[in-house]
Amino acid sequence: MGGSSSLLPREALGEYQELTFLNKQEILLAYKRFSELLPKEQRENACSVRVPKSQILTLPELRANPFQHRICHVFSTSMDGDDSMSFEDFLDMLSVFSDAATSDIKSHYAFRIFDFDDDGALDRKDLEKLVNCLTGQGEEARLSSAEMEQLIENILEESDIDKDGTINISEFQHVVSRSPDFVSTICAFCCSSVGLSCTMWSSLSKQ
Repeated sequence: MGGSSSLLPREALGEYQELTFLNKQEILLAYKRFSELLPKEQRENACSVRVPKSQILTLPELRANPFQHRICHVFSTSMDGDDSMSFEDFLDMLSVFSDAATSDIKSHYAFRIFDFDDDGALDRKDLEKLVNCLTGQGEEARLSSAEMEQLIENILEESDIDKDGTINISEFQHVVSRSPDFVSTICAFCCSSVGLSCTMWSSLSKQ
């Protein structure tokens, strides 16, 4: 593998294999893809620079994803709060969405993505935003107030074990583990962990 991928240090490659669910080829493909988001003069230092969120969102897989902004926010470690990504952030994102990642890891990150206000619980406002993201923002797709309320009630009835009006991470993971179709039932429970994985890797493999 020539080009930018050859600039990934061998020691780093081994470490990334140990710390992610990705194999050597997937990591090298990810490095190539990440490098291509940078200006040419920065590509030799791809491991030490950050890619702006605006560039990350040019990836076709994220551009079409209704949770694109949440995904960038959750995986970014930027101290500036700008949701930019380092190569390790990018690699973490691909690792979570890979087919090799465990269901617990996928559900953990799905929960964080759906937790729009980052307060550690999915409340009614989070669930409403979740549904709106999945159904689209157009008038034809938008649910009526009554339909939205009923759907949220159904979700809480299924998931809110302690009946406090919110879904915490334990309740979310419990429902997902008990009913694997839960993620797809609430509309392919987007991140579409598997769906994003397939499109991301099929795209990467064609580079």
